[in-house]
Amino acid sequence: MLQLSVTVSIVALFTFCYYNTTSVLLCLGITALVCLSVTIFSFQTKFDFTSCQGVLFVMLMVLLFSGIILAVLLPFQYFLAFDTQLLMGNRRYSLSPEEYIFGALNIYLDIVYIFSFFLQLFGSSRE
Repeated sequence: MLQLSVTVSIVALFTFCYYNTTSVLLCLGITALVCLSVTIFSFQTKFDFTSCQGVLFVMLMVLLFSGIILAVLLPFQYFLAFDTQLLMGNRRYSLSPEEYIFGALNIYLDIVYIFSFFLQLFGSSRE
């Protein structure tokens, strides 16, 4: 909890310097809703995202070369679902219990990427 508090305070310091408070709070709320819904979906679905690494790689290349239109439609929910199921186990691929730090870090980075993505889309810069 202490690590998360330090990280949030550092990110908030730099974020609020460049973006309006309303934009940051809006993006924070959207990120929280997306992460909550993808996590609930990952726990409830029967579909195994850990067995489709190649498909996820191809989708990433499509996003890279297709540009911003597809980036708005398909981006980070699938990777958050993949990492959540990878950490949960009982799928085709899973992390061992000794790799819990790596798994938690993957999920944490997915959430940070989602937040920064929404901030780039909806954030209005300070003048």
